[in-house]
Amino acid sequence: MGSEIVRDSQIKQFLTDAGWGDAVVNWLGQDASTRRYARLRRGHETALLMDAPPIESTICTPSMTEAERHAAGWNAQTRLAASRVDAFVLVAHHLESMGLTPPQVHAFQVEQGFALIEDFGEGREFARLIERGAADEQTLYRQAAMTLAQLHSTSSPTSIALADLNWPILQFDSVALRANADLYADWLHIYDDRARMTDRDRARWEKVRDGLINQAEAFPREFTLRDYHAENLLYLPDGRIGLLDFQDAVLGWDAWDMAMLTQDARRHVSDDAAQAAIRTYLDASGKDEATFLERLAIIGTLNALRITGIFARLVTRDGKPRYNDFMPRQQLMLARNLAHPAAAEMAAFVRDTAPFIFEVQP
Repeated sequence: MGSEIVRDSQIKQFLTDAGWGDAVVNWLGQDASTRRYARLRRGHETALLMDAPPIESTICTPSMTEAERHAAGWNAQTRLAASRVDAFVLVAHHLESMGLTPPQVHAFQVEQGFALIEDFGEGREFARLIERGAADEQTLYRQAAMTLAQLHSTSSPTSIALADLNWPILQFDSVALRANADLYADWLHIYDDRARMTDRDRARWEKVRDGLINQAEAFPREFTLRDYHAENLLYLPDGRIGLLDFQDAVLGWDAWDMAMLTQDARRHVSDDAAQAAIRTYLDASGKDEATFLERLAIIGTLNALRITGIFARLVTRDGKPRYNDFMPRQQLMLARNLAHPAAAEMAAFVRDTAPFIFEVQP
């Protein structure tokens, strides 16, 4: 029996066991990972099926050495959850316990990789609402910042338990940061022949990169959702902010979530909306502005290097030219982060090896 037929049979059994065996199934657009989603309709009720087959590389465990992580693959190196349903379920449980709004999980099956979750509805993502002119950008970004302040207001767990399940919340550590940042050094010069990366440049890169990472690791840690941006935030009818794609949560930094929100790789965030979000977050959290902006510059630089490298790789290795459209904005975000004095060494490196990044116009 073919693997697709087996999977279809497993899905039917899961839905039957969950009481949704008679639902109409409509598969949605492919997720960026190996997950896929279907909207289920049963009379006037709807729900979402998450189909996350356990086929990705090995996840990172707390006891793994750096060598073991490199041998296990990208997810272990960078501490990604590898589409694990138990990660989604347990992080959702934690967020709900904090008074936040992830989708309700109606049923799940960890071994086969299924979850039946609440359907927040179509077109409620911040990005879609702003595109249609259906909501004010600054208002949405202020509300997102208030939700972030709530998220970061409590102590960070090192693991989350529910019934017989347990999921570790690991540090976004130097191994993960190096692997992510190195995408810039590995791929930008292949993508754009104006960029230079000689052996001497690479040695200098590693020194400057590690300096940035050392700065980051000295910052206080926060429970970090990691993919906090306008595609994963939904404005619900009652005014709550619905959260999606949070299974990769780590012990990271407040500035990572804020960088993902205000320095969005896929949509232009107006300066007014970005500043409104930062101001709202600082007012709600009581954090010092100067030290937060320093964190935002360092963490934002590391994140912008990562995404610049990802886009370069997607175009050159994976043959996905549509990511060319995102590159100017991403390089602008990198240049803006590098303007902070705390990022001076990396700014000098980029200016010497890829000066065009500082020439991108808003």
